[in-house]
Amino acid sequence: MTEYRLDELAVLSGISVRNIRAYRERGLLDPPRREGRSAYYGDCHLSQLRTINELLRKGFTSAHIAEFLASARQGGDVGVILGLQQPVFGPSRRPAAVPVDIDADGDEAERLLRYGLAEMVDGRVTLVNPQIAEVVAATTEQAPYVETILRVADGIADLLDELAKSVADSLETSLFVRFGENKVPPPDHEDELRRLSTDYRALGRRVVVDQLEDALHRHLVAVASDDATDGMRGGQPHSEDC
Repeated sequence: MTEYRLDELAVLSGISVRNIRAYRERGLLDPPRREGRSAYYGDCHLSQLRTINELLRKGFTSAHIAEFLASARQGGDVGVILGLQQPVFGPSRRPAAVPVDIDADGDEAERLLRYGLAEMVDGRVTLVNPQIAEVVAATTEQAPYVETILRVADGIADLLDELAKSVADSLETSLFVRFGENKVPPPDHEDELRRLSTDYRALGRRVVVDQLEDALHRHLVAVASDDATDGMRGGQPHSEDC
């Protein structure tokens, strides 16, 4: 059986050493075989990385991929794992709408609608993103969830526009280098233009998602650790003599 060291696996998979380590820590990648301080990876790890990369390119999040791989390791049905409707090729069904318990004429509703996060259905503010709707629908305390959604949306609106423009500027520079000042490819290069646009979109999206997930992990773990420490102290003075 062929085995690879971490740097060799990174070259073969096209995925950075840093990301491979992150996938391993998140449970996306099976643990390597260890021999002393050395770690060895096999073809199964290479296949897993290629699968992870392809699913990320298709828009799946790390959480979705972790669930998919965990179920697959236990022999779960692929259709069930991916949440496919039965029959697969039958009529598509839109997820049930999730109305939010807020004033339809208030500021929160206006902002949700303006950001495209909600729409009006039968006079009620209804979340449109299935994943967001699923989280909110599962709680009886919607107010802090709605506040969190809006704080994130308010905070990233301008920033995301700047990031998107920087990606577009990078694509424009690439087109200038390849095709000159007019940046218009000849007819036989139209496929290349589509590929470049798709690649730049995927790159921009993945960098934002991965960096955000890393930052969320750091901050949320810090909050959980602080709360756990406070809970263990129980409000009592901490002393080695207690």
